[in-house]
Amino acid sequence: MAWRKLRGLTQAQLADRSGVGRGTLQRIEAGEKGVSVENLLRVLRGLGLLENLPRALDPLASDVGRLRSEERLPRRVRPRQLALQELTPERDHD
Repeated sequence: MAWRKLRGLTQAQLADRSGVGRGTLQRIEAGEKGVSVENLLRVLRGLGLLENLPRALDPLASDVGRLRSEERLPRRVRPRQLALQELTPERDHD
């Protein structure tokens, strides 16, 4: 929604420009499930952001990705148990 507003577009204008229905655009903006990748890509193209997608998906384009690029990554990643201290904010214990 922010990109649409920054571009000065109404939902109807962006939906028309993207080739999707206004209801589909509303679902994308609301973050609802069940929206196809194709329609999401159409909206990105309508906003002029589609060319940014490959860079956003490239792990070497981020500081963390570059730092970890030399590490041997695991073949599988299992969910880890979060410690209670990771879930609660830091507090002073004076």
